[in-house]
Amino acid sequence: MNMHATASRKGLKQRNWAAEMIAPLSDEGVGRPASFVSKTFSLEAVPAAVELFISAQGLYRCFINGKRVGEDLLTPGWTNYDHRIAYQRYDVAQLLVAGENHIEIWLADGWYRSPLMWGKDAIPNCWGDRIAAIAELVAGGRTLLSTDANWKSGALPIVKSGIYFGEVYDARLAALSETHGSEVIAFDKALLVAHEAAAVRELAALVPVDQWRDDEGRLVYDFGQNVGGYVRYTVRGSAGAQVRVEHSEVLGPDRFFDNRNYRTAVAETLYTLAGDGDETYAPYFTFQGYRYARVTITGEVEIVSISSVPITSVAEIKGGFESGSGLVNRLVLNAVWSQRGNFIEVPTDCPQRDERLGWTGDAQVFAPTACWLADSEQFLRKYLRDVMADQRPDGAIPHVSPDPTRLHPEHFPGYAGSTGWGDAIVIIPWVLYTHYGDRAALGECFDAMVRWVDFVWSISDGPIVRPPPHWGDRGFTFGDWLQPVGDNRKPRPTIADDCAATLYHFISTELLGRIAGVLGRDDLRQAMERRAGEIREAFAFEYISASGRLAHNDQTSYALAFLHDLVPAEHWDAARGHFRRVVEDADYRIGTGFIGTPALLPALTKLGMDDLAEKVFLQEEVPGWLYQVKQGATTIWERWDSMAPDGTIYDPDMNSYNHYSYGAVCQWLFESVAGISPDPEHPGFARVKISPTPLEKLNPVSAWHEIAKGRIEASWTMADGKVEYIVSLPEGCEGLFVPTVRHVNPVLDGKPVTGDTLMAAGRHLITFEIPKSN
Repeated sequence: MNMHATASRKGLKQRNWAAEMIAPLSDEGVGRPASFVSKTFSLEAVPAAVELFISAQGLYRCFINGKRVGEDLLTPGWTNYDHRIAYQRYDVAQLLVAGENHIEIWLADGWYRSPLMWGKDAIPNCWGDRIAAIAELVAGGRTLLSTDANWKSGALPIVKSGIYFGEVYDARLAALSETHGSEVIAFDKALLVAHEAAAVRELAALVPVDQWRDDEGRLVYDFGQNVGGYVRYTVRGSAGAQVRVEHSEVLGPDRFFDNRNYRTAVAETLYTLAGDGDETYAPYFTFQGYRYARVTITGEVEIVSISSVPITSVAEIKGGFESGSGLVNRLVLNAVWSQRGNFIEVPTDCPQRDERLGWTGDAQVFAPTACWLADSEQFLRKYLRDVMADQRPDGAIPHVSPDPTRLHPEHFPGYAGSTGWGDAIVIIPWVLYTHYGDRAALGECFDAMVRWVDFVWSISDGPIVRPPPHWGDRGFTFGDWLQPVGDNRKPRPTIADDCAATLYHFISTELLGRIAGVLGRDDLRQAMERRAGEIREAFAFEYISASGRLAHNDQTSYALAFLHDLVPAEHWDAARGHFRRVVEDADYRIGTGFIGTPALLPALTKLGMDDLAEKVFLQEEVPGWLYQVKQGATTIWERWDSMAPDGTIYDPDMNSYNHYSYGAVCQWLFESVAGISPDPEHPGFARVKISPTPLEKLNPVSAWHEIAKGRIEASWTMADGKVEYIVSLPEGCEGLFVPTVRHVNPVLDGKPVTGDTLMAAGRHLITFEIPKSN
């Protein structure tokens, strides 16, 4: 464990444990039946307050006297387990009785030892090869019970369980037998910290919106919404009969059940009936990503009821956006559902295939939108600690975190160091600071930021970053991943890796200088400002011609360069013209990938090209945001061309239909279209910058966002070239109206304004005219 990873655990809540970590001797290893540890104990009387502190290697679920403890799912959660493991606390007095009591802790492989990564090189036993539990009951500072070598163990009816695999459950084995003992295993209790974010919980169940039988007589259910979660059902039938549930995100032509994009993930459940009346089942230790379920019945079984149960770590919606476009409204909802389904302990890329990893690039581009749509502060703080634990000795930040490859590099070498991905360590803390005023996040991550920025400089020993071309080599970059090229007979230009890497080199270096200033580190601030200046000059020399044309003449290059002020003043007008031409020549279709897309519309808006922003955003062909909505998407797709107009799946080897990255456009909807954005000079929404961008085809628009101080609301309507804009600010939150050329003759609460104007908490009316042309 590196020293920085150890330091990043400081400040987290820890406790002194009387209990020991115990492993069930019934356990047969990864991929074998799950096990339990148990203990019968007596209490003369039940204290008024009894707390259970509990954690595990693997996943656990606890029962006292046959009743489940709590409602949390997938506990103790997913972290870099060699860095820290979460523990949970539950009030359990109501589950105890005077006299004899019985406690069971069910244990399964979970992320701890399920095979992770993909294909033949999937890594089993990533953080260890033994499932185990630690628990103690405490009342009034006195330990009533704790795990030790005297606990019993045995096999569970969960015959097999795995994150990608799914679960096999045999209800005929539900009567548990204590067949073995337990043993205390070596374990560093200093690793145990209180759960850092909200636990994973169930959302309201979804009932089928349609069902039918396929050509083989199997029932197929459409739940109407792609989710991360599981199928729960109640059945009755004969003992030994079986119910198999397979999952898919999409249907192919002719309603073909198509889950080829799951790759090697089995992602199914198999339930064997006990045959004693109504039996209800949902998997205990896994989840899937799906909209559709195919049910195969073997033997005599009646399905009494069936539902889809979404699960998430961010259950409560904290922001919303609505417009006059139904497709846009559905797009925002799709982003909400993609966040829910991928914010399950870790911000993953997807919840369905043999991956489900915390990709740093995906997380950093989506982080602002995540904070608009949900309270993501503690969730992302926890993730950043995993990122820091995975940071390599040379400063490289991992591609994914928690990173299975760090401990097992033999199959996946060099899985760190990509610009645009590693920059998460600088960008996400800044997002937390601006949205929540979380200065502590900046301080906690600061050393890791410095090491990352120094690493990127070292790739080419200078301001221009020239990454190696081969995956796994030091400094390899994903560039603008999945940047579309249009017609492959005459493809449009795309950004080169060196340009993409250098752009992000500047972004993080400049941002680190700002962060150093916030933290009072003037030495670092000045050093980073000088370095950012060197990168700015080198970028202009290397990538901007005398005519103001950027070297690769693609949408990503222009968007990122303009958004981050890398275009010199003498080239600004010409480069703006080139940017317009590039967008128009593409027939207003998107030409950006993972790092370019979040910058595209904000850059066009910044440049005053609202007409282009509107056309690009609202065009309905591929590649475009609304194409997938027209195709029936209920979450955000990984690829712009994930599905052809006839419903054919494109490239099932890498194709997720629940991938939140392109949902980052919601940040633009809140901050530009609705015109409310956090002010970094007054973080945590102490001050809100107000500057709407009315787009006629979105008329009318309304948005809201819950912050710690209350609710921010904004709305505008447009008629006959005039706009009425209403904004409401809670107590403790002031506004700063920033009029631009798009706000002609602005009037605030009945008084004309000519420049930036402060607004107190409360409701305000702003009226203005829109310019006759952009």
